[in-house]
Amino acid sequence: MSHLKKYYHETVVPKLMETYQYKNIMQVPRIEKVVLNMGLGEAIHNIKIMDSAVEELMMIAGQRPVITRAKKSIAAFKLREGMPIGCMVTLRRQRMYDFFNKLVNIALPRVRDFKGVSGKAFDGRGNYTLGVKEQIIFPEIEYDRIDKVKGLNVSVITSAKSDEEGKELLKLMGMPFRN
Repeated sequence: MSHLKKYYHETVVPKLMETYQYKNIMQVPRIEKVVLNMGLGEAIHNIKIMDSAVEELMMIAGQRPVITRAKKSIAAFKLREGMPIGCMVTLRRQRMYDFFNKLVNIALPRVRDFKGVSGKAFDGRGNYTLGVKEQIIFPEIEYDRIDKVKGLNVSVITSAKSDEEGKELLKLMGMPFRN
């Protein structure tokens, strides 16, 4: 069992049960999955970018990403249906806790002028999405080997019923909110 999962069961669950007056332990919100998504519009012109993005996302997540393809053609962007335009990976269970721990304790503090993440990026159902501008904040990425700085989206999907419960869960898990 990972350190963060143990912390969740021993510390976070009792605090949330006390705060929101849950009658059953199964009502307590939990992190269900973490989805990492890297959209690469430049991959239309240069397919080599896709290979490096897949490699970097695999190092960050510890799991091979799937290549996402265009659903429809858009002539203005010179995009055809089925062309590769990004990659994504869904983390669950052990890898999810390991990645979340790495994101909160190692990667986010490495962001230049970091004052915390916005507390307003919830979707209305307790899920949180965070945009990372540079993949070089993760320790696995070697600065010398990157050809282009790419950003990625990190979506934390929770079982919370409201944004308030989701924010409280992530705050107790260590997410550094600024507001």
